[in-house]
Amino acid sequence: MAAVFEQYEPNSADEVDAAAVLALRRAVQERSSAELHLVEAVRQARRAGLSWAAIGGLVGTSGEAARQRYAKRVA
Repeated sequence: MAAVFEQYEPNSADEVDAAAVLALRRAVQERSSAELHLVEAVRQARRAGLSWAAIGGLVGTSGEAARQRYAKRVA
């Protein structure tokens, strides 16, 4: 094992583009933040009396799909 370590030669094909990794991390963080905002908006919509069908239409899915995705999170 030590010989493998000592004989290792860096290969540019193994390098990771740090900017690409950073961009991906930021996008994941933004998606997470957006999902939290969406859950809060769904919670507010339900409290205001909007139906699952109306919420589903606004988020681009069916009412049943919206209910399945958000009902437990906004209860």
